Amino acid sequence: MRRLALFLISLCLALPVMAADAARPERKEVFGDVTVHYSAFTSSMLQPDIAAATGLNRSKNQGVLNIAVLKKDKPAMAVVSGTVKDLTGRTNPLSFKQITDQGAVYYIAQFKIEQAETLTFDLNVETGGVSHQLSFNQEVFPGE
Repeated sequence: MRRLALFLISLCLALPVMAADAARPERKEVFGDVTVHYSAFTSSMLQPDIAAATGLNRSKNQGVLNIAVLKKDKPAMAVVSGTVKDLTGRTNPLSFKQITDQGAVYYIAQFKIEQAETLTFDLNVETGGVSHQLSFNQEVFPGE
């Protein structure tokens, strides 16, 4: 599981596989002492053992949204919810699952990638009884 934690940290913090929103190149949002890191990527990029361990489907037409929440620079528990919207305005709910590994906490959700397009992610992250909303756009591409 240590390998899983390192892999997810690198995805969340350092390796956005799909084109990033130019307005937020760091892929994070800061709300006082709470920092929300986010990363979206094609699930086919996951190693089969990592996908199996996290219960994710590997597919060129499935994306993964990975959220990490830090409070005062330490991993924090949160309630994460949100939606993904395509350019036609079709909105789909995101169903997040929590993954905890050696003190690190991640929230992951899968979404469909039907074609190359720009998706809008609208998220609500609640920690310590306080809700924080964030929204970002990301261009996505079906994997190989």
